[in-house]
Amino acid sequence: MPYAKSLSTSTRILDSALDLFRTKGFEQTTMRDVAAAAGMATGAAYHHFASKDAMVMAFYQRACDEMQPLIESALADARGLEQKLSALIRAKLQYFEPNRAVLKALLKNGADPQHPLSPFSRETRAIRATDIAWFGRILDVVSMPRDLAPHMAEMLWLFQMGVIYFWITDTSSKQKRTAKLLETSVRLVVLLIKLANLPLSRPLRKPVLQLIEITKGEA
Repeated sequence: MPYAKSLSTSTRILDSALDLFRTKGFEQTTMRDVAAAAGMATGAAYHHFASKDAMVMAFYQRACDEMQPLIESALADARGLEQKLSALIRAKLQYFEPNRAVLKALLKNGADPQHPLSPFSRETRAIRATDIAWFGRILDVVSMPRDLAPHMAEMLWLFQMGVIYFWITDTSSKQKRTAKLLETSVRLVVLLIKLANLPLSRPLRKPVLQLIEITKGEA
């Protein structure tokens, strides 16, 4: 029972923090604000979360855990890479829709790969790996050149991050521009993967691999 009570309290604090990040902004929200919104003393809030960063990391982990069955369900009826890639990313957008404003409030931190809250940081590596693994799973339905295969799941993850960034900043009604972007760009990405298997594409793959090495700091 004490563990369940502690978990319930942590959830209340985290939900209060997300509400404040959504309406007030991440930088402007203080731990005192969060504690007050959760109906407790500031010291009690610190007992559950050492900082606002810790709250965001808890949000990331909760999102990761809750999305696993949602992604599984979204992919169940999808056929072919194009459908699977679209379904996977749409599942993410649908899940994050209630917290789109929270993600927007965190954009400043997310832009710096060295910041702990960045999706590219060392601190978020485990969550990132779980995410990338899904792209590896959907790639099982297509053949790929041996040289590109080890990198393709991560490349699709990066593509997804670009779509999510566009969605977060999309000001069109109900983010309709994002829906169009997703449909068109997924079709193009899948076409490029198929073209990569052609013998004539071998000279083009070399600079692509060089770019991958550069971005990873391996060149």
